[in-house]
Amino acid sequence: LSASPPVVLLLLSLLGLAAAGKLLVVPVDGSHWLSMREVLDILRQRGHEVVVVAPEVTLHIKPSKNFMMKMYPVPYTQEDLKKQFQAFFHFSFEQGSFLERFVKAYQGIRRITYFGVSSCGHLLQNKELIRYLEESKFDAILTDPVLLCGAILAKHLSLPAVYFLRGIPCGLDFDATQCPKPPSYVPRGFTQFTDRMTFLQRVKNILHDIPDIFLCDFAFEPYSKLASEFLQQDVTVLDLLRQASVWLMRSDFVLEYPRPLMPNIIPIGGVNCAHKELPQ
Repeated sequence: LSASPPVVLLLLSLLGLAAAGKLLVVPVDGSHWLSMREVLDILRQRGHEVVVVAPEVTLHIKPSKNFMMKMYPVPYTQEDLKKQFQAFFHFSFEQGSFLERFVKAYQGIRRITYFGVSSCGHLLQNKELIRYLEESKFDAILTDPVLLCGAILAKHLSLPAVYFLRGIPCGLDFDATQCPKPPSYVPRGFTQFTDRMTFLQRVKNILHDIPDIFLCDFAFEPYSKLASEFLQQDVTVLDLLRQASVWLMRSDFVLEYPRPLMPNIIPIGGVNCAHKELPQ
């Protein structure tokens, strides 16, 4: 109680350091990373230690003074990655019938899935890096579950998982969080319907869920197999998604149709703009 002001200031400084956490980050390349990087910069400013795990070959994930980078080798080149990303994004702007767009979506997801699963497999097989992660005593993991490697690591390391995402194809985020998505009111992808549909449009909206089942099985089941082999237990995709402590959704009801949210789902739509401040 009789300590001098410099001593009190020192103790407060140490208290601030003790309050900071150590965060493991497993990002997804492309625009997903550009949004997440804004969050990491702010976390670093607030005193948190941030460690980013990424493959050696990336489009946008580069070293920064605001976090430590841990990289691992992968079997593809920068040119291979760039070519496949460009092909996938070109598909997003093409027109055509539902069947044509479905076939192109299948082909695009197949190519992107190969790179994601290949990268994740090489990370999980990197014993030196996995040992470092096990010994580092992280407080939590921040990841984008559109690729499930971060979710697999969260389960292996028994860490609280924070999911930072725009959405997951086929509505897996709805299934994992048990949020209702009735086809009578929630338009499905590629339908171009609104939330006001005729009876026939609602029937068509329901039918659009059927192809999604095949797309999701193809895109995400390889992660289930990878997780089961690595964790040495049977693990499903929904098991990996349901372990999240918090879902930070990069969306809001200005661009999305209003829908019920679970208590651990927080919309943070403005985070995509660098000039916007993060919500509390």
